[in-house]
Amino acid sequence: MSDQMRAPLYEALERFRKMRVVPFDVPGHKRGRGNPELVQLLGEKCVGIDVNSMKPLDDLCHPSSVIREAEDLAAEAFGAAHSFFMVGGTTSAVQSMILSVCKEGDKIIMPRNVHKSVINALIISGAVPVYVNPEVENRLGISLGMEPKKLEQAVADNPDAVAVFVNNPTYYGICSDLKSIVALAHAHNMKVLVDEAHGTHFSFSKSLPVSAMEAGADMSAVSMHKSGGSLTQSSLLLLNNTVNSDYVRQIINLTQTTSASYLLMASLDISRRNLALNGEKFCSKVIELASYAREEINCLGDWYAFGKELVNGTSVYDFDVTKLAVYTRDLGLAGIEVYDILRDEYNIQIEFGDISNILAYVSIGDRIQDIERLVGALDDIRRLYKRDKAGMLTAEYVAPKVAVPPRKAFYSEKVSLPIREAEGKICTEFVMSYPPGIPILAPGELVTKDIVEYIFYAKQKGCNIQGTEDFAVERLNVLK
Repeated sequence: MSDQMRAPLYEALERFRKMRVVPFDVPGHKRGRGNPELVQLLGEKCVGIDVNSMKPLDDLCHPSSVIREAEDLAAEAFGAAHSFFMVGGTTSAVQSMILSVCKEGDKIIMPRNVHKSVINALIISGAVPVYVNPEVENRLGISLGMEPKKLEQAVADNPDAVAVFVNNPTYYGICSDLKSIVALAHAHNMKVLVDEAHGTHFSFSKSLPVSAMEAGADMSAVSMHKSGGSLTQSSLLLLNNTVNSDYVRQIINLTQTTSASYLLMASLDISRRNLALNGEKFCSKVIELASYAREEINCLGDWYAFGKELVNGTSVYDFDVTKLAVYTRDLGLAGIEVYDILRDEYNIQIEFGDISNILAYVSIGDRIQDIERLVGALDDIRRLYKRDKAGMLTAEYVAPKVAVPPRKAFYSEKVSLPIREAEGKICTEFVMSYPPGIPILAPGELVTKDIVEYIFYAKQKGCNIQGTEDFAVERLNVLK
């Protein structure tokens, strides 16, 4: 643990800041002197270390000194063989994973309830998805994990697939049997790629579900900025020794910026040190806060903060108890309506609301008084806003029908139609509610009546629907 007490990149930045070097390089604000408002906004120290790559500070595209040391420490902390600092968010990490193992025409087995970044990577790479459609929890309307039996069938039907992609956990905290998935995939010479955007903390507590690296996955994308405490847009890409790290670096450099932010990278370095030294204590605190909130909310009546009772050993193999997801429909309210009320009436900003649920993200920065304020607000909302739930849409996830590979559909000749007239056609673009960013429709999928009704219902309730070329999301591009 002695090395984990170090933050090599941050320490190098501190040394550099004290040297008072005269800058004749970029960025052009020259340590803030050229933009006083920036200094006022961010502070002198912050703009003073917003610098360009140079020999003393290493280069993210080809790290050989302090960035390399910081990445090595991150790999050690997360139990990985290699790690890469990612400054394009977990989106860039997810896409680098897929581009590293998939070429045009390669099959990749995955659940359909993936983040849009995954399907974007299919469009870029030309890989072809083989969907293992998840079970749906009927009351909550949410999609669950990847079932081993369904995966076995998909592997048997597609022995030429090159990889299996898994969410660990889902936005709602649902975890699949990752160890069994890894064993099955590896037995058939398939790589296992894990979107661990919401599972950064798994590596630092035995009370939480297994992490991707511990389960033996080949690669995982970790959102340090979500539950790890780093700055927004900073993430890690983790590799086991089953993957050629030098090739992965080449793939990353195809799309990642050559002007990486040292603020983002330093935040990764400091946050890794924080987790390595204090992660177990932090996780215990978050588990305690989320568990307390769940108990208090479930005592209010009508609300349902779900948890480990969902575990069934198959579609819900485990559950991340730090996730505070609350079912809202028993109050006659869609999750997005509760989201809006909390923000507009109580000055409480939660992560997201969808058709049936809300998610309040609990992390190392929360306090007991914050939890109590949320619980009190939900009690108020129950008293003031409860109404008849008749006529509410129940499904949070509508299983799509894939007709054409995403890349082919996205780049094909298309025509724009009003959404209702697009029923029965093949979509060539995305439609999604963001967050969580899981597509309602993706390129190559059939526009069904259920999906059309879902889109209009979500818009009516106030969900942030996006992804279409038409900014108002009133028209849809379909195959000509």
